[in-house]
Amino acid sequence: MNQATYLTNQFIIAMPNLADPNFFHTVTYLCQHNEDGALGIVINRSTDMKLGEIFKQMGIDVTSPAAAEMPIFAGGPVQQEHGFVIHTSGGDWHATIAVSETISLTTSRDVLEAIATGVGPEQYLVALGYAGWGAGQLEKEILDNAWLNTPCGKQVIFDTPVNLRWSAAADQIGIDINQLTAPAGHG
Repeated sequence: MNQATYLTNQFIIAMPNLADPNFFHTVTYLCQHNEDGALGIVINRSTDMKLGEIFKQMGIDVTSPAAAEMPIFAGGPVQQEHGFVIHTSGGDWHATIAVSETISLTTSRDVLEAIATGVGPEQYLVALGYAGWGAGQLEKEILDNAWLNTPCGKQVIFDTPVNLRWSAAADQIGIDINQLTAPAGHG
């Protein structure tokens, strides 16, 4: 694959027949995809945990009640004890990769400290864990019709209700994901 064919800054949407409980009916935002593999964050699996609990565990003082009430997402089955923040670009955080011109991924404590005091990124999603694929693994899964890839829609990540993100991501390319059957998708 060349750089233009990698799927960084795209969604992969679990096809209806993907039965793996880690990914059933998920939308994963691909933050990195290259010859070595892929890393993504599931954006439509909120947990019962609120960000305030993370602040408390990390000893971070909170002055933004709204931030403390933000849901924590189950970002994927790998390193579920580590936090990942998908956010609108801007700010100067220690461990950030720019996924696109408008969206970044940060894994350092300083972004959480900023969020806790209301001076963090304009929009953000905090997840524990990530989804990862080895070299060529995701490409094979796409060819096997496990995933549908679509362009990223920032509004799907930050503005769409969690329960509608799976269908909203597919809607971006005119597909009603609920109407697809196992043979549909890439061929």
